[in-house]
Amino acid sequence: MLFSYRFMDLGDILSPQQISPEMKATNRWEAIDELIDHLVSVGKIKPENREAILTVVKKRETSMSTGIGYGIGIPHASTDLIYEVVGAMGRSRKGIHFDSLDNQPVNLVMLFLVPQGHFQKHLRTLADIAKLLHRNEFRRALEEAPDAESMYSVIKSFKP
Repeated sequence: MLFSYRFMDLGDILSPQQISPEMKATNRWEAIDELIDHLVSVGKIKPENREAILTVVKKRETSMSTGIGYGIGIPHASTDLIYEVVGAMGRSRKGIHFDSLDNQPVNLVMLFLVPQGHFQKHLRTLADIAKLLHRNEFRRALEEAPDAESMYSVIKSFKP
């Protein structure tokens, strides 16, 4: 009997509660803070782990901006303070200064955390998210969705 191992996609990582359709952040550091606070508020990160997780994400972001162009930021890190892949997506209609590769503001931020030691899953998840977010029709659908539920429906309808 053959078993196929399927990597997680955005629909597996996110729920409507983990989507923030109206981010207030104006720069990448505020965006990371805002999304981590959001994960704490929905119970995906323990409040006592907030600062340690924030530090590891900011350390990773300091080494190189995760603003990959096309209005996308994908801050990410691995940590031993979580036991499953955890993510939050935020949308900014004004745009966030993210020190992106193309020097353009970011409108969609996908923060994700991977358990320590799951390097392959980390890379594969990052690659799949980036590939999906590079699709113009996917980004446009997310930007036009009226609320978190609608954004989640868009995410579920597109496959990497």
